[in-house]
Amino acid sequence: MTMTMVAEKTNTAAYQKGEFSDASDRDTESIRAPPQHTLKRQLKNRHIAMISIGGVIGTGLFVGTANALAHGGPLGLLLGYIVMGSIVYCVMITLGEMVAFLPIPGGHIKLAERFVDPAFSFTMGWNYWYNWVIVSPAELSAAALLLNYWGHKVNDSVWVVMCLVIVVTINMLGAGAYGEAEFIFASIKVLTITGLIILGIVIDLGGGPNHDRIGFRYWKNPGPFVQYNGIEGAKGRFLGWWAVMSSAAFSFIGTEIVAIAAGEAKNPRRNLPKAIRRVYIRILLFYIGGTFVIGLLVPSNNTSLQLNSGAAESPFVIAIQTAGIKSLPSLINACLLTSAWSASSSDLYTSSRAIYGLAASGNAPKIFLKTTKNGLPWVAVVFCASFSLLAFMAVSSGAGQVFDWLSAMTSVAGLMTWFGISVTYLRFYEGLKVQGIDRKTLPYSTRFQPYAAWYGACATLIVCFFSGFSVFLKGNWDTATFVTNYILLMVWPVMYVGARLYYRVKPVAAEDMDFKSDLAEIEADTYDEPPPKNKLEAFWQWLV
Repeated sequence: MTMTMVAEKTNTAAYQKGEFSDASDRDTESIRAPPQHTLKRQLKNRHIAMISIGGVIGTGLFVGTANALAHGGPLGLLLGYIVMGSIVYCVMITLGEMVAFLPIPGGHIKLAERFVDPAFSFTMGWNYWYNWVIVSPAELSAAALLLNYWGHKVNDSVWVVMCLVIVVTINMLGAGAYGEAEFIFASIKVLTITGLIILGIVIDLGGGPNHDRIGFRYWKNPGPFVQYNGIEGAKGRFLGWWAVMSSAAFSFIGTEIVAIAAGEAKNPRRNLPKAIRRVYIRILLFYIGGTFVIGLLVPSNNTSLQLNSGAAESPFVIAIQTAGIKSLPSLINACLLTSAWSASSSDLYTSSRAIYGLAASGNAPKIFLKTTKNGLPWVAVVFCASFSLLAFMAVSSGAGQVFDWLSAMTSVAGLMTWFGISVTYLRFYEGLKVQGIDRKTLPYSTRFQPYAAWYGACATLIVCFFSGFSVFLKGNWDTATFVTNYILLMVWPVMYVGARLYYRVKPVAAEDMDFKSDLAEIEADTYDEPPPKNKLEAFWQWLV
């Protein structure tokens, strides 16, 4: 690993002096990354568009909002998602600038090696892999939770096995099959959440079978906030809002999946900026709009909102049942189930590509670089799929309780990933400035930098630090909650310091940062999209 880094520094310095031509750069790249160890660019524009949407919409919105509403109340829920949405937006434009310029396999994991140091890449990579192998069983547990809507007569293990077989099959068919499946699943999710928001407004205005005009009734009684843990006054309301933050983080985790998918995206310099630019629309429409409607339709003291009660339901399903609409709750629950399948499939895809990126950086065994002829990293997929068996904990502890534990662990891991992305960008930004590269010449840039990256780095750390605050309240200690919220926060600096001691390589200096490698191949893969032939094609290109 050290030899590779030295070689990269030497090549970068030589390029800056004009000693290397484009051809020699390509030769160096071919030596460093053997063709047999590369992924294939199989993901089309519509795949990338829907993957970026699918990363935003998941069981966190459909199921996780139940606990969030119970803890924070309708206004606490809305404010929590607004604040977390602002963090996500800053992280995405931060990531977008780097990954649109360098859409390489391994995404932000490889970028951290290039612009920070190998130890930071090591820590980010294993944290990211851990994040996605943990969230996959969380989604499977959520699927079992949703399937329990139709009755508790079937053991949860049956639902877990059924969902797991579907998820593994999709991933073993390759990136193309995953892209097509995600396109279909994400389309269902988009139609479902859009329909639910519209239906929710209709129900709220008295358009349901019971003709009950709800309005802002539940904002008045039981109230806009929940007094967390019975604590009175502003302190209790503040803690109720803060309890929403971890749930909101879990809901948004996955928006950065486009960075990992970049290595398998066709025409990445055209398609990735389009996906990044529209992320704020998805945040506003799906999450802010969705949580606002949920707060109107379901009172925060509804007992079915407690995920660990054994009788939990999605807030949307609760609202439709209360409105007296027959049959539709089952249809909606089925659509939400496809959301869990889709999210779990994305989790397995991302974790397998994350460990592939680790292997490519020399931070994981080289066996994970093994691919089939069509570019499927099959060893990585099989290895990561084995961790999905953690979902069988739902059999003994209950799907709702397991979902709570795993979502807390995933939230912290995801927030630390966003912290790492923000730090990587700050070094990237400094390197561009020192080497005299104008950011306006990049495929994607915004005027909010570097302030957006600083906000993302600081906010994610603060949310992580206080994520498990509830265990420190008097009489509220819970070992499982403490461990799931803080184990990674304690391990992260240990991993980084240990990797620094192991690699014995200083952080990459701004003047030595490599902004040249891989560019020849990336530019060769860039082309202008054919113009639309009719208005329908023009609308489709605008949409995706």
